[in-house]
Parts: sequence; structure tokens; C-alpha cells
Amino acid sequence: MMRLVLAGGVSALALGVSACGSDDDTSSTPAGSATTASTGTPAKAPTEGKQGGVLTQLGASDVDYLDPGHSYYTGGYQVIYATNKTLYSFKPGEDVPVPDLADGEPEIAPDNKTITVKLQKNVKFAPPVNRVITSKDVKYAFERAFSKNVGGQYTFFFASIVGAPKKPTTGVKPISGITTPDDNTIVFKLSTASAPSVAPALVMPITAPVPQEYAEKFDAKNPSTYNTHVVASGPYMVKNDAQGNTTGYQAGKSINLVRNPNWNKATDYRPAYLDEIKITTNESNMSVAAQQILEGSHMAIDTNPPSAELKLAVTRYKEQYGQVASGGFRWFPLNQKIKPLDNINVRKAILAGFDRTAAIKARGGKFVGDPGTHFIPPGVPGFEEAGGAKGPGQDFLANPRGDAALAAEYMKKAGYPSGKYTGKEELLMITANADPGKAQALVAKAQLEKLGFKIRLRQVPQDAVYTEYCQVPKKEVAICGAAGWFKDFNDPQSMLEPTFKGSSYNPDGGNNNLGALQDPAIDAAMDKAALLTGDERFKAWAAIDKLIVDQAPAIPFIWDKTTIIWSKDVAGAVNGYYTLLDYSFTSLK
Repeated sequence: MMRLVLAGGVSALALGVSACGSDDDTSSTPAGSATTASTGTPAKAPTEGKQGGVLTQLGASDVDYLDPGHSYYTGGYQVIYATNKTLYSFKPGEDVPVPDLADGEPEIAPDNKTITVKLQKNVKFAPPVNRVITSKDVKYAFERAFSKNVGGQYTFFFASIVGAPKKPTTGVKPISGITTPDDNTIVFKLSTASAPSVAPALVMPITAPVPQEYAEKFDAKNPSTYNTHVVASGPYMVKNDAQGNTTGYQAGKSINLVRNPNWNKATDYRPAYLDEIKITTNESNMSVAAQQILEGSHMAIDTNPPSAELKLAVTRYKEQYGQVASGGFRWFPLNQKIKPLDNINVRKAILAGFDRTAAIKARGGKFVGDPGTHFIPPGVPGFEEAGGAKGPGQDFLANPRGDAALAAEYMKKAGYPSGKYTGKEELLMITANADPGKAQALVAKAQLEKLGFKIRLRQVPQDAVYTEYCQVPKKEVAICGAAGWFKDFNDPQSMLEPTFKGSSYNPDGGNNNLGALQDPAIDAAMDKAALLTGDERFKAWAAIDKLIVDQAPAIPFIWDKTTIIWSKDVAGAVNGYYTLLDYSFTSLK
């Protein structure tokens, strides 16, 4: 991946990729470059494709939201980037973002306190709005994301914009630091010299335009109902009726994408070969679905296939898959709000005794990634500074197969003389009801029970793992058994701040600090590191990574790779930003 370009006035777009909080099976969303492993079809887009046809994608997981102001989940990103033009976005196989709705790179003032973006002219919204997009539509998109009605989940990346609300607003409120001098210019005024951190985040869905005159009636409701009335600006749209109701979306069942009749190829870098994409989100047996895809026609999968089919693909169907390193980690967060996980030595004991290789085997073995030792993944600046593959050096993560004797020592330090947990608490673990999330959680449950813990494992639909359980502190989930986190852009801040900063903990829901880590020293270090540039920045975030690992807030069991499979007559393209099939570059043979 390209590293940060931080000199004042120079484009920050070389901060490559990617998306967001991951679902259990997707790579939500991205190590390092958007290139394949040593085997498999290249992840980059085919040089040319056949126009037309219908692709069917089989999956067991729904999107979190279709609303670009609310979605923070890989499945949501896959649809959003096909149906919207964000300010900047990524081509498959490339790690430098390109202008999308923007007309050129962002202009950053020498003092790093102002970012100016010019927009393309004559780009139109899809029906039923049917008018030219202006800079005011992007301004409104930002403002609505700060509203509690919409529930934007990563507004902290834009907290330095002058006038940005400190907490979610009641209704949509103007932000004084976002101005629109003309219909094709938007300016972001910042209260700190943080443009190097803000500019790269302009690839995110929050930058997709939203027409205020159409959306404000939906945004006036709590929660906003724009999610079922979304208006497209990209090559595809969720099928809708004359009033804008998304008739092509059946929650928990299917999504139907069709061509946006107002899309102009002259204003887009995407070829958009396909005429239609039919997405199922309720497949009950992904092993069967994966076999249908490998042996069938005009089909693809929505995520990593189960381990048996993954092995089959990489050994027998070598032209029918693409693999990208995901720029993230999968982990088992340990909720410090719940006893006995509030005891740091208990958490260290769990990490010490945990066999990460067994959990990786349950996900698919060597094809799915390498054992994790800390929270900045390969390919992200700061990884090497934080210890690289070996990690920062904590003894409780030294053995990827687990160290039972060391685990017992930490349990004794925690007050359990036998070396095992002897308390009465039962810990709730939530996981997906489909493999590989289900399989990895069963392994985790067995290993925790060896240490004496009582685990109540509950399996739920994949799309409910986060939004209904792990992200909702009131549900008192002790361990999220199907969690992952993948970079929003190629910078260590995007890995560590949303997941481990105290202010990122949200007791009311939408919480991404799943371990409930609230350490003032770590928070202060993050505030300082956010304003640094160059090597100093990466060293500072690497030091923070070590501080986080010292607190043992989660088991970092794998640095993830994502493998997407398709039928023999599909020319698939995997986008390294959200590590799923890119509908806008995939075609049928």
C-alpha cells in the first residue's frame, strides 16, 4: 500500500484502502495491498468485459444499511459503492484512490486546516430525484450523518471540522465549517491541523451525495427511513418505484440492483458491464451455495466460502477465485464491563492459553490468513514499527498454539489458586449461525471452557451479530465470537481509534469499542498521534498498539485474507477497499 503523503498542499489520496467494521465472514472491509496471494486469479479488474447479463450473488448475510450515512459494514459497502458516487473511491487491484464524484485531487492548504474539493459537473441523481448533483448535496450528507436519527458511526474522523457536533444532534443541523462557494465546490475548514487525517477519509460512504429536499422528510423521523428510500448516484440503483420506495430490497432475503437510467458513463471511471445483480441474503447452507457457484453459471459468493469449498477452489478451480489481503484482523473482544473480564490477569490468561492456529483452521486454514500478534495489520503503516509479525513481545501472545502453563500462572495472579476460573459467572458469547464464524466460535468456546469458564454460546444471523448484539452494550455480550475490523483508510489511526479509544465506547448502541477499553493514557496518546505526520506518526501509533496489547482487550487471532469464488463463466473482480466482488467491474464471459 502507498504510505501517507502528508506535505501541506499535496494530495492525501495516496492513503489507500479500505472499508469498515467487518461482518463475521467478510474481510468489513481490507492487509496491505489489494493484490492476490501467490495463487488464484488476480484481484485487479479484467482489462475488458462483455456488456450485459444478470449476475446472482449467494450469501447468508444482509447489509446493515443501504443508507450511506449509516452503513459501516462490508456488505453495505459493496452495495453502496455500486449505487453511489463518493468523492473518491478505488478501482479493483489499485491502492491509490481516484476521483469519483470529485473532479481532481483534494486541495490542502499549507497550514493543513482547509481542504477544498471540486466536483464533477452534470452528474445526476437516479429516479425519482432526476436532477444534477451539487456541492450542497455533499454538505447535507455530512450534516445528516451527525444526526442521531441517521446514526453515522464514524463521524469521529471528521470531528475536527469547525462546528462539527460533539455528540449526535436532534435532527439535522448545519455545520459551519462546511461551505459551498458554488455548486461544484465544497470546502472543509478544520479547527486543528488535521487535514492529513481528514482528507483520506473522503473515500468513505459519508461523502455520497444526498438530496436534502427529498431526504429531509425521512431524516426527520427517528430513526431515519431514508434507508428504504435511498437515491442512487452511481451506475446501479436498488430497484424502486415512482415514489422512491426500494422495492428491490427485502430485508433478510434479497437485494435487486438494476441500472441507474440517469448514469452517464462519461462521468464515471467504472465500466458497469452487468445489467442487473440479484443478491440473496438468506442462504441457509453456504457449503451447498459454494458448490453451486463453483459448478454453476453466472453466480458468485458474498464472502469467504466455508473451509472445505475454499480448499476445493484453490486446488481445483484455480480460475474461479480472487484473493486479497484484507488490511485488518479478526478478533475475539473481551468485554471489560463484565466480570471476570474486568480483571486484566484473567484477560491475559485467556490470550496466553488460546490456540490461535486452531481458530484459524476452523476458518479455513492457511488460505485465510496468519496468526495475529497485535492490532495494526500487515500493509498498514506502523505494522513493522509495532513489531511486525512477531509483535510487541508480550509473553501471553508469544505462542500461537497457546501456552497452558503460562495461562495458569496468570489465572493464579488473578486470584484463582488452581490456575483455572472457579467463579459462578456465565459468559455470553455471540456468533453467526453460519460457517466459518460459527466454526471459529465453537473452537473459542472449547478453549475457554478448558480454563474453567462457563460459556453460553448463542448463534444468530450474521447481519444481527453486530447491530443487534455485539454493538449493543445493554445486551451484555461478554465475548463477540464473530468480530473483525478492517481499515477505513490506510493509516493506523483507522485501525485503533474506532476500536480502542475510550470516547469510541457508546453505551447506547452502535458501539465499535467491543472490549470497552477506556484507558486515559491510551486516549491521550491517540490525541497526540492524530496530529503527527510521517515516520513520527507511524512510530507513535505503533507505541499505542503496544499499550493496547498490554491491556489484553481482545484475542487478535488472525490477520485476514479474503477469497471470493465465482462460476466459470464469470470474470470476477475483487475490490481491495471492501474486499468483496466489485459489481461495477465484474462481467459475464
